[in-house]
Amino acid sequence: MVNQKLRDDLTDQLCRAVLSLETMEECYQFFEDVCTIGELRAMAQRLDVARMLHDGFTYDDIVAQTGASTATISRVKRCLNYGADGYTLVLKKGISTPPDDKEKA
Repeated sequence: MVNQKLRDDLTDQLCRAVLSLETMEECYQFFEDVCTIGELRAMAQRLDVARMLHDGFTYDDIVAQTGASTATISRVKRCLNYGADGYTLVLKKGISTPPDDKEKA
């Protein structure tokens, strides 16, 4: 269930824009324009943290491998347990894979 506080015409437009992207290159182009490098890296890190939590890694392992703070790990864990299931949706689709297996741009 989508949080209705997030939903508005502008956010719908952003979601439609993301859904329109067809290639990895298009994604990089779009996100480079929409986000700062720091914002993009933070989102990527949170997805990796979600994958690792889902796979049973400990906080210590996640900190060591990703550099994420324990606060970030806790926030992601809270989303996995009580959130809108967005991370779980992506993880079940197999879209998030360990860094060694990721498709190159």
